[in-house]
Amino acid sequence: MSDSAPDPGRGREPAPPPGLPPGTAPGGPAADDGAPAVRLGTAAGRWVLLTAVLGSGMAMLDSTVVNVALPHIGRDLDANLAALQWTVNAYMLTLAGLILLGGSLGDRYGRRRIFVIGVVWFALASLLCGVAPDAGVLIAARALQGVGGALLTPGSLALIQAVFHPDDRAGAVGAWSGLGGVASAVGPFVGGWLVDGPGWRWVFLINLPLAAVCVVVALRYVPETRDPAARGRFDVLGAALGALALGAVTYALIAAPDKGASPWVIVPAVAGVLLGAAFVAVERRRADPMLPPEIFAVRQFTAINVVTVFVYAAFSGFFFLAVLQLQVVVGWSALAAGTALLPTTVLMLLLSARSGKIAQRIGARLPLTVGPLLCAAGLLLMTRVGAGAVYWRDVLPALIVLGMGMVVLVAPLTATVLASVDVSRAGLASGINNAAARAAGLIAVAALPLLAGMGPDVYRDPAAFSRTFDRAMLMCAGALVVGAVLAWATVRGPERGAGACRAECEYHCGVSSPPLDPGDG
Repeated sequence: MSDSAPDPGRGREPAPPPGLPPGTAPGGPAADDGAPAVRLGTAAGRWVLLTAVLGSGMAMLDSTVVNVALPHIGRDLDANLAALQWTVNAYMLTLAGLILLGGSLGDRYGRRRIFVIGVVWFALASLLCGVAPDAGVLIAARALQGVGGALLTPGSLALIQAVFHPDDRAGAVGAWSGLGGVASAVGPFVGGWLVDGPGWRWVFLINLPLAAVCVVVALRYVPETRDPAARGRFDVLGAALGALALGAVTYALIAAPDKGASPWVIVPAVAGVLLGAAFVAVERRRADPMLPPEIFAVRQFTAINVVTVFVYAAFSGFFFLAVLQLQVVVGWSALAAGTALLPTTVLMLLLSARSGKIAQRIGARLPLTVGPLLCAAGLLLMTRVGAGAVYWRDVLPALIVLGMGMVVLVAPLTATVLASVDVSRAGLASGINNAAARAAGLIAVAALPLLAGMGPDVYRDPAAFSRTFDRAMLMCAGALVVGAVLAWATVRGPERGAGACRAECEYHCGVSSPPLDPGDG
C-alpha cells in the first residue's frame, strides 16, 4: 500500500548488464551504465536500500498523515472546506503533472542527483508548510512539495533498478516495498500523535531530519547512474499543459459550491477543457512526447486505465472524507481517527502478494470485477458510521470488507497494466497508470464535495457533514461498480506469456501500483 512510483525509465526497462568493461572495479559485474553493480547482501547494498526507503518513506509518511491533520488545520488557520481540499490537491496536482518528467530528468542528468534535489526540495517545501501563517501559504507550499515529490518518488525506485545487480533487483524491490508498507502502517500512529501532541505543523516538520539523513547517506554511499541512451528534448510543454488543465478544472470544481455558475467557475472550467485539448494535440505532434498517444491503441491498456480512474477516484474520495467523518461527526481524536483506517493497510501488506499469485493462475478478469464490488460494499457499510459509532461494531466491519476488496483488486490491476504492453514499455505503462490514478484522485477530491452538496463550512456542522458524507459514499460505491462492470466487459486473457507477466510482477506489482495510502496527498 505504499506510495509507489512509476518506473522512471519512460518505457525503457533496464538493459541487460554488460560484461566487465576496462577499469571496472573487482567485486561484481557492471551496472547498466558501466558502474559496478551492487549486491543486496553487502554493506553497500544496505546503504543504497536505506537511501531509497528513506526518500520514498518520507513522502509516504507525509501523504498518510496530512488528511488526519485537516480538521486541526482548518480550525487553526480558519480555513473552509475549499482550503482543505486545496491542501490535499495542490500536492497531487504538481505531483501528477510532473512525475513522468521527473523520472526522465533522472535518466538524463543522474538518478542520484535528481533524487537528492527532490529530497532537498521536498524538505524545504515541508518547512514552508510547517511555518505557514495562513491557508494560502500552506497551499502554495504543498504545491512545491509536489514538485519535490515528482523528483524523489520515481528516483527512489530508479536507484534500486540502476544500482543493484540484476540477480538482486527483485529482492531489493521487495524489501523496498515491504519497508515502505511499514512506513504507511506507522503513519497513522505518528501523524495522530503529532497532531494531538505538538501540533499539526510537526506533520510537515518531521520531514526535515529524515531528509537530512537521506541526503547524507545518498551522497556518501550511493553511486551515480544515468541512462546513456536517454536523448531528445524534455516534454516540458506537455507537462505544463497537462498540469494547467488539471489545475483549471480542479479550481472550477472546488469553487463551484461557493461561487455557483459565475465567471469564477465557468472561465477556468472552459480553460481547463481547452488546455486539455491543447495537451492532446501537442502530444500527438511531438517526436518524443511525455505521453505517447500510440500506447493507447492497445485496447486492454486503455480499458484498464479507465477502470483505474473509476476505482481510484472512489478510493481518494473515501480516504479524504472518512477521516473528517470520524473526527467531525464521531468525535474521535486525530490519533484514533488515523489508526481506525489501519486494517486496510494491514490486509494489503499481509495478503497482496498471495492475491497476485492467485490472479496469475485464474486470470485478472474475475479479481478486477470482484475486488471493486467488495470495495463498494465496504463503502456502503461506512454509511452506518455516524454520531455515537462504535469502532468494533460500525467501523471495523466496513474497513475489513474494503481492505479485502483492495487485496483482491490492486495487484491484478497492476499486473494487467504491465501485461497489456510490450516488456520494453512496462515502465511507461506503469507510470501512465500511476499518473491516471493520481489525476483521478485529484478530480475526485475536488468534485465529490460539490456533487454531495457540501458547502464551504459544512465540516463545522457535524449533522450536515454526516448527511453529505453518506451521499458521497453512495457515489464512491457507484464509481466502484462502474469500474467492476468495465473490467468484466473489457479485460481479457494476458497478451503475453504468463512467464513474462510473472517476471514483471516480481519487479513492479507490489511497488508501482497506484498510491493507496489512507489520505494520500
